[in-house]
Amino acid sequence: MNKILVTGAKGFIGKHMCLLLNREGYEVFEYDISSTPEELIQYVKEADFIVHLAGINRPLTVEEFYDGNTNFTAKLLDLVIKSNKFTPIIMSSSIQAELDNDYGKSKKMGEDLLLNSNLPVYVYRLSNVFGKWCRPNYNSAAATFCYNIAHDLDIQIRDRNYVVHYNYVEDICLEFLKVIKEEKNNGSKDILYVNPTYDCSLGKLADLLYYFKGEIESERHLPLIHNEFELKLFKTFCDYLSEVGYSFNFAKDDRGSFEELYKSKKWGQISENISYPGIVKGGHYHTYKQEIFYTVVGECEIKQRNIHNNDIEVDVVNGNSPNPINIKVNYTHQIKNIGDVNSKTLMWISEIYNPETHDTYREEVDN
Repeated sequence: MNKILVTGAKGFIGKHMCLLLNREGYEVFEYDISSTPEELIQYVKEADFIVHLAGINRPLTVEEFYDGNTNFTAKLLDLVIKSNKFTPIIMSSSIQAELDNDYGKSKKMGEDLLLNSNLPVYVYRLSNVFGKWCRPNYNSAAATFCYNIAHDLDIQIRDRNYVVHYNYVEDICLEFLKVIKEEKNNGSKDILYVNPTYDCSLGKLADLLYYFKGEIESERHLPLIHNEFELKLFKTFCDYLSEVGYSFNFAKDDRGSFEELYKSKKWGQISENISYPGIVKGGHYHTYKQEIFYTVVGECEIKQRNIHNNDIEVDVVNGNSPNPINIKVNYTHQIKNIGDVNSKTLMWISEIYNPETHDTYREEVDN
């Protein structure tokens, strides 16, 4: 199963899904509103799996709900049947399919078309989706709050106690990837949901975002993170803080991954390091750059050695007991995951990485 068709490929979830599939080595057919009908026909013929994300949620007329959510799903289904292929389909629906509004009804009709077909289908009802690249002032309070607070704009809260149910965009994509990788794609006749789902009031959401911004601009630079929802919200907020034009690097190998989250000429750079159990990363020092390591998930040992007198400092940190560690100048350092689960560590460094002035010198800690 090497070829995946993604409809709605240029949308919020679609961009994340295509990026993940490309990283995983799949050949991705990206279909979006600018694509041609002929391209869709060809993509359906070649695809081994379809991730159907295309839809309408902010139309100019009511009819567009049914055209974009119901009729397009019917068209896609018809093309799959005509191709004489038993192609599995994942559909992203919405929890509003349970409600009596035109958006919900149009989504429900699309669900029924797939569930009543003989194809292997997986229909997921998503909650309010948040994550980087979500469009502010459109259909997401989280995106609007992130953008406005990052840009020192006012936000409007009608009811601070109103609770919203959230799915994180990367959790959605990983769930879909897991389904694609299943050996037997038999489909499901049940409505499916992505876990975890997070409940957060609008007031708490705003308070967290204001807190993140204040901490980044303080001398501490990294906020205290108490759970996975706060970590995912912080990563999302960093995207809206970042200046236009910066590129963000993501690297993954058999040790874990490293992703740049936020860059600012004034405040430096924040990245997320994920390490598998037993993995050691690092083995270098800086002569002037400052760093802070803050493990938010798992247990790590951070070891530093003074390159002049070989004094050793060792800190054991745990995501359950927040303890930011200052990495000292002229101390070669490393971080080791000593726990049983993948560790996640936020890393702040005082300036954006520049290969011409990297100030990073290799020297193992255990020399």
